[in-house]
Amino acid sequence: MAFNRPIPDSEPRPKTSSALATLVQAEKMVQIAILLPCSAFIGWLIGAWLDKILHQSWITLAGILFGGFSGIYYVIRLVLTAGRKAGRSSQPAGTDSTNPKP
Repeated sequence: MAFNRPIPDSEPRPKTSSALATLVQAEKMVQIAILLPCSAFIGWLIGAWLDKILHQSWITLAGILFGGFSGIYYVIRLVLTAGRKAGRSSQPAGTDSTNPKP
């Protein structure tokens, strides 16, 4: 009787358990939810401190805006990095998306 090898899976199995992967995803979402308000709050604190030191009244608003924009920038970087990692794991083994063959 001949032995036939089974057809290998096109996608490799994940090395982490599904429960651990779910916890990691939840942690990333919590990080995003906390990051934006915290960055705006820290910008507000620094702006208010500079207002007091420099005797101005507009720096608080600039601090809030700078904190909010820096938080959004970091969140976008975080999402793009997560998207790249997810894109690599979903490709079949032996393929390279950066250099497609003609």
